[in-house]
Amino acid sequence: MNVTLKPFDFAQAVARAGLGTDGHPLARSKAVQGADFQSALTQALGAVSHTQDHAAQMQRAVQLGDASVSLEETMVTMQKAQIGFQATLQVRNRLVQAYTDIMNMQV
Repeated sequence: MNVTLKPFDFAQAVARAGLGTDGHPLARSKAVQGADFQSALTQALGAVSHTQDHAAQMQRAVQLGDASVSLEETMVTMQKAQIGFQATLQVRNRLVQAYTDIMNMQV
């Protein structure tokens, strides 16, 4: 097995890190600016809410005897909604814990 190392390109490495060669942050493009934590969290919460609404609609259809909705599909959708909710709850708990840790730090 032949292992060769490529020469290290400092400019490429700092560009990947979002910095210029002088160490200052590069100007962000509009595509990168839209992908912040708040929008990602809002999108994730919207997806979880949509999944829960869809599961509730399917559950209602099964209870009303709609033959086009299967019980198995409804149960799987309900489990997906439950898993999404539990994951969201864990993220919330971690964020609250991180906030508490930061607020308890001595300056």
